[in-house]
Amino acid sequence: MESKRCFANRFDDYAGSLPAGQRHEAVVSWVASTIERILQQVPPLEGGGAAAAGGGLYGGLAGVAYMLHHAARCPLLAPARDTYLRAARRLIDACVRYEEQWGEPDADTRAAFLLGGAGVYAVAALVYQALGLPDFGRLLGRFRELSQICAPVTFLECGSDELFVGRAGYLCAALVLKQKLGMEMLTPVQIRSICQAILESGKQYAVKKRKPCPLMYSYYGTEYLGAAHGLSSILQMLLSYYEYLQPADQELVWQSIDFLMDQEQNSNWPPELGETIERENELVHWCHGAPGIAYLFAKAYLISKKPQYLDTCIRCGELTWQKGLLKKGPGICHGVAGSAYVFLLLYRLTGNSKYIYRAQRFAQFLFTEEFKAGSRALENIHSLYEGFSGTVCFLIDLLQPNQAEFPLFSVFV
Repeated sequence: MESKRCFANRFDDYAGSLPAGQRHEAVVSWVASTIERILQQVPPLEGGGAAAAGGGLYGGLAGVAYMLHHAARCPLLAPARDTYLRAARRLIDACVRYEEQWGEPDADTRAAFLLGGAGVYAVAALVYQALGLPDFGRLLGRFRELSQICAPVTFLECGSDELFVGRAGYLCAALVLKQKLGMEMLTPVQIRSICQAILESGKQYAVKKRKPCPLMYSYYGTEYLGAAHGLSSILQMLLSYYEYLQPADQELVWQSIDFLMDQEQNSNWPPELGETIERENELVHWCHGAPGIAYLFAKAYLISKKPQYLDTCIRCGELTWQKGLLKKGPGICHGVAGSAYVFLLLYRLTGNSKYIYRAQRFAQFLFTEEFKAGSRALENIHSLYEGFSGTVCFLIDLLQPNQAEFPLFSVFV
């Protein structure tokens, strides 16, 4: 029976060696032409088109600016570096103007990472720093100011802790800046305050709802488990700031990670706590399911070196190989590139060339007539998460797998 969510994977699996003649030139050419196509389709930034600068990193022009910054850092694209950075500045300047003139409808969402101001200021600082512009310090200052918004335990009614708009996202943005700029963005006091708010929020919710997990969270009333809005990315961010946690709180985090591992159903996780997965209709996405939850267990393995966490990542990769050729498109949130990033993650964790092979096959599938004819039409070609900007990031990382990482979601910091 044909799946409505994924294409059948008809590729032979890894046989012990990578195919000869993998041509970087073809990938570089596609990346360059796709970037040009994206920039040609960017809406006007002046006058009535200024609203196009909204949408944050997820679907807005700030995500395109991040993609251009990522492309500018790739040695194989060095001849276009300055062109990409100038284009990135033009886009991110419009996004910063939008934030400062219009802002978010809800003032409390200004600290949002993927859907608001925190992500915009973070990427603006990266672009300005890459161009050698002194004003990047002002942008970092604006980013730091947003930390005060995250401090109250319940600063958002919808849920204060998840990745897109909550505290985990703000910490993730700070982690990106630390990685790319080589310096901590927040003071130890600020980091501990935000981590403590996440911990307190999770404890309070778990007690109130009588959950078997010591830390639990909800977003718009749903107890999500996946990377987009759920428990896994919140725990991943707490692990990313592990040294700032008290020993008792570190233990609560590990207990929660092991609880989440116990929710596994045939190498996958349901979108929300307590659901039973329907095998013929399961979600195998970065946003909901194994391809996103894998990053938590990767981080857990990198910190603890316990093999059960790596084994869980490997099982995530096996399911993704079977069911990761998604029909929703080429993107990283719920598309083929997001699936393929799991293989690049596993390559960096294990050094096994099997995962390079698998990532290459998924990249190859993006160019087939089967994919072009059978995948969902894109509503937003330039979206970092749903469109081709994220696909460009993946193909660039396939060219440099030793540095590959899912955009804005590193476990290697």
